[in-house]
Amino acid sequence: MVFKAISTPWFPLHLRLIVLCCSLTGQFHCITSAKNPCQVFNGAAYCSHQSLSEIPADLPWNITSLDMSHNRLVKISYLWLTPYPDLLSLNVSFNSISSLHSGLCQTLPLLQTLNIEHNQLYELKTEALSHCTSLIWLNMANNKLKLQGEPFSALQNLKYLEVAKNKFKYAALSSQPQLPSLKYLGLAGNDFNTLKSDDFSFLNHSSLQVLNLSSVSLQTLESGCFKPISSLRTLFLDGSKMGTPVISKLCAELSGTEINYLSLKRTELVSLTTTVFTGLQKTNLSILDLTWNNMEKIEEGSFQWLAKLQALSLAENNIKHLHKDTFQGLKSLKTLNLTRALTKSKTHSGPVIDNFAFQPLGSLESLTLRESAVGEIGAHMFTGLTSLRELDMSWSKYGSPRTITEETFVSLGGSPLTKLNLRGTAIKQIGPGTFSALRNLTILHLDHNFINQTLSGQEFTNLFQVQELYMSRNQKLSLHFDSFANVPNLRVLTLGKSLTGTHVDLDPSPFKPLSKLKILDLSNNNIANVREDMLDGLLDLDVLLIQHNNLARLWKSANLGGPVLFLKGVPNLVTLVMDSNGFDEIPLEAFKGLNHLQTLSLSNNLLDSLKDSVFEDLLSLQVLQLQKNLITAVRPQVFRTPMSHLSELFMNKNPFDCTCDSILWFVTWLNTTNTSVSDIRDQYICNTPLLYFNHSIMDFDTQSCKDMTPFQALYILSSTAVLMLMVTALLVRFHGWRIHFYWNILINRTLGFSDATADEDRGYEYDAYIIHSEEDADWVERRMIPLENERCRFCLEDRDSIPGMSQLESIVDNLRKSKKILFVVTESLLRDPWCRRFKAHHALHQVIEASRDCVVLVFLEDVHDYKLSHSLFLRRGMLRSSCILDWPVHKERIPAFHQKLLIALGMTNQLQQ
Repeated sequence: MVFKAISTPWFPLHLRLIVLCCSLTGQFHCITSAKNPCQVFNGAAYCSHQSLSEIPADLPWNITSLDMSHNRLVKISYLWLTPYPDLLSLNVSFNSISSLHSGLCQTLPLLQTLNIEHNQLYELKTEALSHCTSLIWLNMANNKLKLQGEPFSALQNLKYLEVAKNKFKYAALSSQPQLPSLKYLGLAGNDFNTLKSDDFSFLNHSSLQVLNLSSVSLQTLESGCFKPISSLRTLFLDGSKMGTPVISKLCAELSGTEINYLSLKRTELVSLTTTVFTGLQKTNLSILDLTWNNMEKIEEGSFQWLAKLQALSLAENNIKHLHKDTFQGLKSLKTLNLTRALTKSKTHSGPVIDNFAFQPLGSLESLTLRESAVGEIGAHMFTGLTSLRELDMSWSKYGSPRTITEETFVSLGGSPLTKLNLRGTAIKQIGPGTFSALRNLTILHLDHNFINQTLSGQEFTNLFQVQELYMSRNQKLSLHFDSFANVPNLRVLTLGKSLTGTHVDLDPSPFKPLSKLKILDLSNNNIANVREDMLDGLLDLDVLLIQHNNLARLWKSANLGGPVLFLKGVPNLVTLVMDSNGFDEIPLEAFKGLNHLQTLSLSNNLLDSLKDSVFEDLLSLQVLQLQKNLITAVRPQVFRTPMSHLSELFMNKNPFDCTCDSILWFVTWLNTTNTSVSDIRDQYICNTPLLYFNHSIMDFDTQSCKDMTPFQALYILSSTAVLMLMVTALLVRFHGWRIHFYWNILINRTLGFSDATADEDRGYEYDAYIIHSEEDADWVERRMIPLENERCRFCLEDRDSIPGMSQLESIVDNLRKSKKILFVVTESLLRDPWCRRFKAHHALHQVIEASRDCVVLVFLEDVHDYKLSHSLFLRRGMLRSSCILDWPVHKERIPAFHQKLLIALGMTNQLQQ
């Protein structure tokens, strides 16, 4: 396993990463050696932070990118780079290089990217870059450059040039036209404060689009200073501290450019007057950033010159008041950012935002008032925002908790608003129909407020389009079964830490109308009671967050009425989080049917012994979190199914029992799996036995369990034999007659009922002569006569006596004509003198005279052998066992008795030798 190699304490960090890299397969190729600590993969060599004083010579020859940043290089010798002619990118930033040799680009003719920032370059001569004709990107920031000659003249293909913080005294980098392909020029943080009319003349033939002059304290701008770069579209002047007059001049000079984006952050534009942006009237400026200027006042009409402006940021200012004409002229504005821009004036008690203040912004689509001092919302505050789609008022400052009513947002009635963020706006109560004017609303944030009420459902009147409703972290919300009846299209509902002290065990469930819900958050609510049908109907639910509640009792087997299986109504669940609920057992069917579940979190519970198939249905599980429980054993019967496709496992901080029975399978699995298991050395610790106490489970010796293999096999074999013997004995005891019955049927259907020869059977007219007492006549009629058919015929004294012959002679004659003599043995038979003295006497005479084994005894009662011998002169031992039958006590055994009787009648009469 990879983690075994990289988790050893003395193993250096960079070598751990390299070994990990080498474990990857596919397109990545990784090398390392004791002398060369670089990591190489996918054609790139990474040698940063290695304290190297030269470039290694044993890297792959075909690398295209080399990172030597944060080392100890004092020069770049072209000899070091000779082995790598295919280099396209070279990063030698954060070193101590003092000069650039002309042989660099001669050795690397394909070089396109060169980063040499944060070095000690001093003189940059013409020949230094004269051969770098393929260079596209060059960063030389944070050096001490002194330009000698025309060092950039050969860079015909350069598009990006960064020379910030080089203490340049002038913006001009040359006096001759050059850099025809340049798109970006970074001059931020240099020491010039004047832009002369010819400073950018060296870019006369270029099409520069981005100029960065941040942190340059411009004080003077000569007329026409931006004329050579009239294609300029983006200008950064952040932190320049120019002040209002210079900014006015700047805007005038930009009038002849194609400026589109102007950033004026931290420029000390404290007050915005009507003349500041006059020069931008004829430009196509669409983005203006005025963040962090400590701006307090905006004169009415200050933006009237920016008719094409689409995005304006006034964030992080101290604006005291917005008038109805503050934004006059911004007819194209689509985005307005006022985050932390408005501050309540100590001297002015009126509203910070006047009614109709946003009326000129008919094209505005997004308005952000986050963390600003909005104050009370006037009846016409948002009037005129006919295109507004997003309004963010989160964490706006209010004096005290307030109630919002249907009048609060009435001014937004004409807006196609789809997203409203009222997070942290000190709302204490929502009145009926508060949002009824916002029929297009799809996302509503009401979390982090002080709402304390029962949601009757009237609060969300007309919100049939809302798909996301966030109400977490409120003071106290109580639910009604109609709470969400007016938002049937909800996809996301969060109620975390809002239902404290209430229950959700309502009938019907308050979530029943939300058939399209995909995410439900009920976390941190101390919920103790839920109904089994709480989530019924939520067939589309993907994510259920129900952590930090008190649900342990509901899953106990001792719970009144049995465990509450409240997850059965969400078969398509993908993510389930149930941390910190006090669970100490999980019902066998708790996760039944959750075949699509991919993430299951049960951390911070009290789980110990888990039932064998509790996770059996989790066939799609990818992330399993069971950390901080009381799990001692990780058995395959429990975890084999969920761990078969895992990508991440978190089972740390459990008191593992490091024995063969408890942990062997788990350790073996860890050594072969590709699943990510973090902190396995530090967080997976043995608690027992004493031998492994406080050791990592990876220290467990799996070889010690192999000696048990023969004993385990013997135990399994012996246990199997004993169990089979017990089952056989019980089977024979209780169902032996059935086995015998079906065996007889099988044999007799194959071989026939009789073992007598055909000649022997041909000499008899009857199959059996039945001798019975008068009291048993009814039994004979009910049980024996129904067995007669073409192949079986009985002789009965009353029915088959020969006419005209005396009774004695008829009995003697019929005995001779019968193959068998069948005695129905009962106590009555033994007391019957006629049967005892005559019939039994002549029957035995027939047997002795003809040497026939023809007697069959059917016992209807348990008659002692002594009585049988005394009365009939017969003993059980005189007859074959198949000719001695007992009438069964149980009805279901009567067919088996009939079968045995037919077999006995079919037996041969010949005496067995």
